[in-house]
Amino acid sequence: MKNNLSNGTKLILLHPYIQKQGSSNRLWLLAVVSFLTLAFLLTLIYTRESISISSSSSSTVVSAAAGATAPPLPAAVSRALIHYASISNRTDRMSQAEIKQIADALRQCSRRPCNFLVFGLTHEMLLWRSINYNGRTVFIDENRYYAAYVEEKYPEIEAYDVQYATRLSELPELIAAVKEQVRNECRPVQNLLFSECKLGLNDLPNQLYEIDWDVILVDGPRGYWPEAPGRMAAIFTAGVLARSKRGGNPKTHVFVHDFNMEVDRITSDEFLCRENLVKAKGAMGHFVLERMDGATVSFCRSSHPSPPS
Repeated sequence: MKNNLSNGTKLILLHPYIQKQGSSNRLWLLAVVSFLTLAFLLTLIYTRESISISSSSSSTVVSAAAGATAPPLPAAVSRALIHYASISNRTDRMSQAEIKQIADALRQCSRRPCNFLVFGLTHEMLLWRSINYNGRTVFIDENRYYAAYVEEKYPEIEAYDVQYATRLSELPELIAAVKEQVRNECRPVQNLLFSECKLGLNDLPNQLYEIDWDVILVDGPRGYWPEAPGRMAAIFTAGVLARSKRGGNPKTHVFVHDFNMEVDRITSDEFLCRENLVKAKGAMGHFVLERMDGATVSFCRSSHPSPPS
């Protein structure tokens, strides 16, 4: 509103409504800024808490997974390994049917770590280690240099060398010596670490005599000429280890490769026994032995058992 004064001076008056309107706009602006700031702070706090909870949950899952028992090897992977390991035509490799027998036995104890003892570092050594990936697989070989080479090249392989004091040509004398000492040094149930039996391997690492073996494969040492060490000691040792188990599954699967060889078949008949033979096809003999009482003085229940049908 404008008023004319007497001296000609003009006075301008601001209506109170205009001042109130400007103040109201500033208040609204301040309220909006405050609301946005509060929303940002709440969003930031919530996001940080979510990240913290997520990280904590992830750590818990990882820790639980690390402490849990590894799952068994998937059947499809196992079949693939078996297939690709047996496609070669080389005569020193196992057939697919032979490999599958051993793989099936290993899968039977897959709910807990499976203890697998193998006599011989053969072409299938990586396959055995892979199939029994969540268990313990130990290899015994007659060649110390090759065992050292394998461990250096494949750190996941656990291999030991052993010196065989037997000869293939000595088979009759060695069997006779065991029968003579079956109540003493060559008992079916004993700790071979302290044994002086001619067929007992007593120079393995001490820890191996304390393990309850679930599966044993005899695929070595060499045994194709009279001066070769033969597999008599390995077969005898496998039979004693299987019968001397102190815990775990009372049964042990024992496989003898080259079971079609006369010496291996005769030795298996003596110390693994035909009543324990569940399958014999081609070059593979499959025995299942049970834990026995420490007072046992006989390897077989009968002298001339009939083979399974």
